[in-house]
Amino acid sequence: MKEEIDFLAFSPTDYRYAVDELRYYLSEEAFVEYKAKVEAAVARVFEKEGSLSKELCDEIVEAASKVNAAEVYEEEKRTKHDIRALVNVIRNKVRDEAKPFVHLSATSYDVVDTANALRYRDAVMKVIIPDMLGLERAWIALARREKDSLQIGRTHGQHAEPITFGFAIAQYVNRWCSQILRVKEASENLVGKFSGAVGAYNATSLIFNDPEEFEREVLTLLEIKPARVSTQIVPPEPMSDFVHSIISSFSVVANFCDDMRHLQRIEIGEVMESVAEEQVGSSTMPHKRNPIGFEGVKSLWKKFMPQAITAHLDQISEHQRDLTNSASQRYTQELLVVFDYCVRRLRRISERLVVDRERMRKNFMISKDNIIAEPLYILLSYYGHPDAHEYVRKKSFQAYTESKSLRAVVECDEEIKSYLQKFSREQKEKVFDAEKYIGIAAEKAERVADYWEGVFKTNF
Repeated sequence: MKEEIDFLAFSPTDYRYAVDELRYYLSEEAFVEYKAKVEAAVARVFEKEGSLSKELCDEIVEAASKVNAAEVYEEEKRTKHDIRALVNVIRNKVRDEAKPFVHLSATSYDVVDTANALRYRDAVMKVIIPDMLGLERAWIALARREKDSLQIGRTHGQHAEPITFGFAIAQYVNRWCSQILRVKEASENLVGKFSGAVGAYNATSLIFNDPEEFEREVLTLLEIKPARVSTQIVPPEPMSDFVHSIISSFSVVANFCDDMRHLQRIEIGEVMESVAEEQVGSSTMPHKRNPIGFEGVKSLWKKFMPQAITAHLDQISEHQRDLTNSASQRYTQELLVVFDYCVRRLRRISERLVVDRERMRKNFMISKDNIIAEPLYILLSYYGHPDAHEYVRKKSFQAYTESKSLRAVVECDEEIKSYLQKFSREQKEKVFDAEKYIGIAAEKAERVADYWEGVFKTNF
């Protein structure tokens, strides 16, 4: 039956990119359950304040725990209002004496905004961040393993200066780990509310001398902070910041995928996605081994990256409330699911990434005689040459036009022999043996890995 339902689904998120563990937080069934938890918390505080007996309160809490999405949706067909439908379903499960206290003094978005904040935070903290940490560990291991693997650095798609592949990966370790902390912070900064229809505590002030304390008690039960001030909805910035943190993280993995996809090009061939023995690369070209994982993640990023714009558009709501964010905000959970799917997929790819060190060295050797231009210019300047950059530029052009190495052109030039004699032995090695001109790439890769491992031992 499950397979039949999946095949009838409209969204590829449901039948292609779903993460089962996130259904407990982000499915429509879960959303109803989270909203019912808010309603139950309200009853608990009324009991604590002495307005509701424990027996009746327990009845409401029990009823709220048994609500399911199907019956709420059935009731919504009649009411044309989702929260009133939820309230009615709960009310129908309790005796008459308890009915008045279901949803008492609440407005719909006291429930909706608080439930959304709760479920998004839980989804991130319990599923998504652990998955992000899994990818972090995979990249740290890759950076350590490849810290000494010589690679040509590339800028503007051209050979630039020597690095190591582990150093290249360490850049992503640093960016990714920074994003994990931002996602965590943004999740913890999500807020709830119980301040009523316009946010001024009109309804609760009829009953309580300190309506803000009532709000604090309700939200404390739910383990979430109240907004400092709200309208009918919570201030939108915590949610837009949250969405931005996810999409910014998505951009990091998209960039990684772009880099790895280009390194898998036949003419570069430095890395490759591991493929299964029976995996098909093309419906007509049997030899193909396409970087489908990297490309798939990039494609999904393209679909969901513009949602950052939607999140900022949702910051605009006329006066105390309008409905222009009602539909658009319903897709936040889809962003979270697809993002986590991509994180999991990329972890699997990264753990099995095939690195061709010999091909990296072969590609490096293409430019080894010319990339000495930078260290040569730097040291000539350091030892007093009046226009070293222009000198080396001209010699590089001469080497190109004469099909010679820059080293060969320079070493037979009497003009700079006096400067070359000032170079130390170590400096000469780094100038004339490009493989040794890697700065502290390997050490930096290790330091970055060490730093972030220490951070995460402290924070997670």
